[in-house]
Amino acid sequence: MNTGVISRRYAKALLAYAKEAGKDNKVYAEAQVLSQRFVDVPGLRHAIENPVLDIRTKLKLLREGAGGNGLSKELDRFFSLVLEERREKFLLFMMWSYIDLYREDKNIIIGRLTTAVPAPKLVKKLEEASSKQTKGNVVIETKVDPAILGGYIFELAGRRMDASVSNQLKRVEQQFIAKNRRIV
Repeated sequence: MNTGVISRRYAKALLAYAKEAGKDNKVYAEAQVLSQRFVDVPGLRHAIENPVLDIRTKLKLLREGAGGNGLSKELDRFFSLVLEERREKFLLFMMWSYIDLYREDKNIIIGRLTTAVPAPKLVKKLEEASSKQTKGNVVIETKVDPAILGGYIFELAGRRMDASVSNQLKRVEQQFIAKNRRIV
């Protein structure tokens, strides 16, 4: 079977189960934590996929990776199901699919803002303007990159607005080169 199909089916089932219990927000936060841990600690994924480790050990690792003692009952039961069905190699993709499905369900749109220095006022203004434009809840992830020299790069819903100084300098350079080619 296809990795995406399996992951999506399990994620849909988890979302339905969590919504029924009223814990979909908590499971969403735990799924984000676990998926980030999988990325930050590659050994975690290797341990979970290791056929030598027993289910109890893997379950302990997953509980710790998703937030420790305060783990929701719904996600804990989901982990047990995944491990019993021997689908642990798809678990990271299941978490990503759950996050995507949750965002779709709650109409959450993720934007990315890159600035040369931290700019909390700009983030707030862009969130408000984007929320009005898209009629959804916009959450902006920020990144500071001094290489853009100034200005910002904003990405939302497949669109990119590059108002960085480095991009403007690059355009001026290209125009200068194009003009000089005609002269020679």
